[in-house]
Amino acid sequence: MWDIGGRKGTAIELQGHNDKVQALSYAQHTRQLISCGGDGGIVVWNMDVERQETPEWLDSDSCQKCDQPFFWNFKQMWDSKKIGLRQHHCRKCGKAVCGKCSSKRSSIPLMGFEFEVRVCDSCHESITDEERAPTATFHDSKHNIVHVHFDATRGWLLTSGTDKVIKLWDMTPVVS
Repeated sequence: MWDIGGRKGTAIELQGHNDKVQALSYAQHTRQLISCGGDGGIVVWNMDVERQETPEWLDSDSCQKCDQPFFWNFKQMWDSKKIGLRQHHCRKCGKAVCGKCSSKRSSIPLMGFEFEVRVCDSCHESITDEERAPTATFHDSKHNIVHVHFDATRGWLLTSGTDKVIKLWDMTPVVS
């Protein structure tokens, strides 16, 4: 965990929504985090999972795999007589790579990426099926949630949305 005052520790990311996260609730008795978003998704995160910190993105003027220049590297483009490429970053190793060297996508739930993200080709080959196993469950609320309240004693989740609808969910099959 990150110590804000001490400015040290490990910061983890959890990416499981297609729109902004609007509400969070923590079920302490099961160590699960419930996140609700503007995409209508309810995501239940298992917080007992040992997650990895995402790498810092590395800076480079050329692809760190094939050495092709990026479009702002005029000197290398002129010297090699090649058009510069767009820079991307591998979400697993953080290297600056071109589109050709990062043509694959993968989920990396242990790093918080429940949806597929760009990875360099060599990292894609190294990711095992076990590393791709989800660490969260996804549920569609059918409305854009703006507020949530979880009653742990009953296992109920109360949501309200932009559609002016309040919904009461029995979360006991999910949060356990």
